[in-house]
Amino acid sequence: MKNIVIFGDSYSTFEGEIPQGYAAYYPAHGINKAKDTWWSLYADKTNGNILLNDSWSGSTIGYTGYGNSDCSHTNSFIYRYRKHKEAGFFENNKVDTVFVFGGTNDSWSGAPLGELKFSDWEESDLFNVLPAICHFAYTLTTDLPDARIVFISNTDITPKIQECFEIVAQKYNAEFIQLCDIEKEEGHPNKDGMRSICNQLIKALQ
Repeated sequence: MKNIVIFGDSYSTFEGEIPQGYAAYYPAHGINKAKDTWWSLYADKTNGNILLNDSWSGSTIGYTGYGNSDCSHTNSFIYRYRKHKEAGFFENNKVDTVFVFGGTNDSWSGAPLGELKFSDWEESDLFNVLPAICHFAYTLTTDLPDARIVFISNTDITPKIQECFEIVAQKYNAEFIQLCDIEKEEGHPNKDGMRSICNQLIKALQ
C-alpha cells in the first residue's frame, strides 16, 4: 500500500479529514461523504493510503492571499509544509507519493506573479507566485528524493502559473498533470468532477 500526502486547497478538503483548524469547503455540491472526493476515490482504486491530507480552503502556495493578505505564517502551502517538517513528520513516515494540487487561489486572488527563480530564494521572493512554486518544488524534491512528486493543474488557472508547474516538474524531476473537462458548480468540482479528476490521475500516472 502506497502512502500518499496531499498539499491542496478547497478542491481537496473535506470536513474532519484535514488537520484541525483548517478551513474546509466540502461537503458541498452533492459530495456528502469523503469517499466521493477525488483523493479518496484515487486511494481506493490504487490501493493507496492517505497518510496526510494537508488541504486548506482558499489557500495559496505562496505567501500572498486574497486582499493582498500575508499568509507567510498561516495557510500558505510553504508554511504548512515547513510546520510538518519541523515536527518530524517526514522523518517518521514513509511517503511514496505527494500530490500538490494548488495554484487556483494564487490565480484567483490576483497575487503578484514575479519571475521564475530557481535558487537563492529570500523570504520576500515567496510573496510572488512563480518563485514560490519554484521554491516549493525544489524543497519537496530535495527533502523527499524517494517520493513521487506530482503537480496537478486545475482547468482555469493563469497560463503563466500553469507553465510554471510544467517547467518546475521537468527541472526537478517531478510530474505534471493538466486536468481538463471537470464538471463544476460555483467553481468547484461536483461528484462527476471529482470522478473525472480521479480518472485523469489514474490514466496519467499508470
